[in-house]
Amino acid sequence: MNQTSNILYPMLFKPNRKTLVWGTEDWTVSAVPGSESVVVNGAWANRSLPEVISQYPQEILGKQVALQYRNQLPLLTKIIDARLDLSIQVHPNDEMAKRQHQKMGKSEMWYVLNAKPGACLYAGFKAKVTPEEYKQRVADGTITDVLARHEVHQGDIFYLPAGRVHAICGGIRLAEVQQSSDVTYRIFDYNRPGLDGKPRELHTELAAKAIDYHVYPEYRTEHQETMDERDKCLDTPYFSIRIIEASQPFHRNVVKYDSFFILMNLRNDCTIRIRSTEDKILLPEGTSCLIPAAIADYDIIPTNETTKILEAFINNRKSLKSLISDFLHWT
Repeated sequence: MNQTSNILYPMLFKPNRKTLVWGTEDWTVSAVPGSESVVVNGAWANRSLPEVISQYPQEILGKQVALQYRNQLPLLTKIIDARLDLSIQVHPNDEMAKRQHQKMGKSEMWYVLNAKPGACLYAGFKAKVTPEEYKQRVADGTITDVLARHEVHQGDIFYLPAGRVHAICGGIRLAEVQQSSDVTYRIFDYNRPGLDGKPRELHTELAAKAIDYHVYPEYRTEHQETMDERDKCLDTPYFSIRIIEASQPFHRNVVKYDSFFILMNLRNDCTIRIRSTEDKILLPEGTSCLIPAAIADYDIIPTNETTKILEAFINNRKSLKSLISDFLHWT
């Protein structure tokens, strides 16, 4: 069922796991240099994802995405299993990342898959600090005293725009969607050694320039999941996220967004069926597939009683207000 002779089809990928001092990361869909996903099914089997995209950039990414991101996949998806606390960290925005590293910035989101009782994560500040106080707190090990600490549960969502200080703590497994970038500034790492036995590098000065020091009233994203409905849970300048929990075949015609769709299967196996080609693939729990923009009209079919899918894409569909504005501008 996972083989097809078509050039455009839902692509599955070989496992791509990284073991770190705090746990593991599965990079489920990646075009980051050095960590590229490799296709495992169909006509492009054993080819890297960037290589495939280079052959059909507009058909796979979408015309607007291909133009905006110069034929590069702009998103990276992961499953993170944190057995221990991750370092306190922050990511630069597009402007700083390009200036410092010639790379894309890194805004991201987390969807909590499961968490041990009392498990927490850090996201944002709970008290106002200055860049000078930040540096002092890093030096004396008290930086977590001014961070907002959140107890988490299955289904919680956190959006982490570039500049927001954050850390996943031990006992949490989550799905992560982010801009396609590997730039991370490590702020504090509990004075522990890395896997090589040496202290991991800190990036105190760069982080000080990247941090958003504002205190916000809420850091958790409120959303409501309903069986057999689409949860429109997150729209950002960098990606959009939908959650679908289905107990029966669920039709998605999303060609209108002019974007590839990454489907992360969060619970129970399902089948993805493309309407135009009748291609079918089995999407096991914990794996992801990429659906090319040109064929993004599909059914999600639960294998058992229910399945839960996270969709990540670039929303290029203009709102009615935007279309009216364009019409008035040109007339």
